[in-house]
Amino acid sequence: MGHSSQDPYLCWTTRLLGVISLLCACSTLAKSSEAHGSGIKGFRTRTYLKAIRGGSVLLQVIQEPEDPKIEEITWGVTSDSNSTYMLRLQNGKEDPLWFSLQGKYKQRVQVPSMSSLRINNLTSQDSGQYWALIMFQTGREIKAVFHLTVYDPVPLAQIWTTSASITPSWCNVTLECGAREAVEVLSVTWEVQGPHSEQEQRGAPGPPNPWTLALSLPLRQPNVSLTCVLSNPVDQKNATLQLLDLCSPDSHGEHPAVLMGGIRMGYVAVILILASGIRLWMMHEKMMEKRRSRN
Repeated sequence: MGHSSQDPYLCWTTRLLGVISLLCACSTLAKSSEAHGSGIKGFRTRTYLKAIRGGSVLLQVIQEPEDPKIEEITWGVTSDSNSTYMLRLQNGKEDPLWFSLQGKYKQRVQVPSMSSLRINNLTSQDSGQYWALIMFQTGREIKAVFHLTVYDPVPLAQIWTTSASITPSWCNVTLECGAREAVEVLSVTWEVQGPHSEQEQRGAPGPPNPWTLALSLPLRQPNVSLTCVLSNPVDQKNATLQLLDLCSPDSHGEHPAVLMGGIRMGYVAVILILASGIRLWMMHEKMMEKRRSRN
């Protein structure tokens, strides 16, 4: 009788253990089936590439160690949601089989290996989405997608001095950086080079426009160089200006800008004096002519 009271408990425990074992087995089977299924269906990779117009770009397919041998690979281009087959390369054949787009790409495309495609002499029209469908000898398939953006080269940078003035202690300059050619996706940064003591600034660093820089530098040591850097994601150009040429007094103690202003004022004064002299001479001649007519 003592053991009969424990039989329901033992029976319930045994059934519970059996259910737990069954659930674990089902979970393991599901994970195994999922992993096997993903291997059959393959997967997709995405790569984002940036290149410069006139340069080249390499589209490299990602290979996995367990599937090292490619049976064939098909390359294509997607434009306006329409996919176009470009070429197909099969294992054992050196020359690719072209489907279309020969006129646009054939003279510029190289196939360094079964898993890569190189496009040379890039143009702005080459920006877009490329894809490769890879079939391995094991029957597995992978689709690789490449998003390519082709940028224009950055033109030569230039610095213009929009204003320059000198106070007894400070040199105030406003500079503008830019390029004569219009280029999209262009950013500008300023770099100041010189001893730390020379980089003192007074007031705000300038307007919020990044193309313009306003500085107030002490006259005691104006040997500071400013570099404007124009850049896009793949290229950059810079221009450098020595503030010594703008802020340093000349041998007579005058700033070049001040001297130029004085020379201009001198020319104006000479012209005014000459004009006044001519006017007085003409008035004198008229008076003399009137006197002669009366006599």
